[in-house]
Amino acid sequence: MTEYRSLEIERDGPILRVWLARPARRNALDTQTLDEIAALYASLARDFPVRVVVLGGRGPSFCAGADRRDPPGRERLRANSGASERERRWTSQIGLRACRAIEDAEVPTIARIHGHAIGGGAALALACDFRIAAADAVFSIPEVDLGIPLTWGATARLVHEIGAARAREAILLCERFDAARAAGWGVVHRVVPAAELDAAVDDWAQRLVAKPEIAVHMTKTQLRAYAARARLGDFSESDGDALQAASRLGAARLAFGGEE
Repeated sequence: MTEYRSLEIERDGPILRVWLARPARRNALDTQTLDEIAALYASLARDFPVRVVVLGGRGPSFCAGADRRDPPGRERLRANSGASERERRWTSQIGLRACRAIEDAEVPTIARIHGHAIGGGAALALACDFRIAAADAVFSIPEVDLGIPLTWGATARLVHEIGAARAREAILLCERFDAARAAGWGVVHRVVPAAELDAAVDDWAQRLVAKPEIAVHMTKTQLRAYAARARLGDFSESDGDALQAASRLGAARLAFGGEE
């Protein structure tokens, strides 16, 4: 088993539980965490004993989104001031790679959501096949209010999962919404009392494990292919470019006396 610094991994027979393990930061996503997520989910292609993966968060929240104190990719670029434009572009797509690794996993994936699922945290959850939330969970996509577009492939994924009208409302208004509304919109599949969250997630995982393995695997890959076909207008490859441009504009505005 690979050693991880920002994730905790638990194997329970055919079920792999992956925990975001930065509870003091409400599991905010930095470079290390996103790199580890991408590597772990990519490794499932040859981890044949694993049949289902559950993604959860340690501490009071599932995930508070990108770490604003240490934004993903900044540390890597700071350590390599001479990075080429190609390397900078690759670095800017770190969140997209993590979400795609989850989406492309060879086995069904479940997001176990409690507390907060904000921005990048919501993006990780949306990349999972199934999402089960505690009744007290709170969701938010605040990127526009922060002066940046929603990236990491989450815009296309949200439109595909809940429809353009609801996606437009969630992304542009930046309003927080509770688990009940999330279920009504189709953001989550089930909402259960917080005390019953683990039992509900385990029940879904065990039901998937009990089904014929090859049929589940082939169906998972079929659904993945159909989803990709439905997103033929997905321009996520330029998400990192948009994020860099928005960040530069924001920095310039502050430098010339703009409001913070």
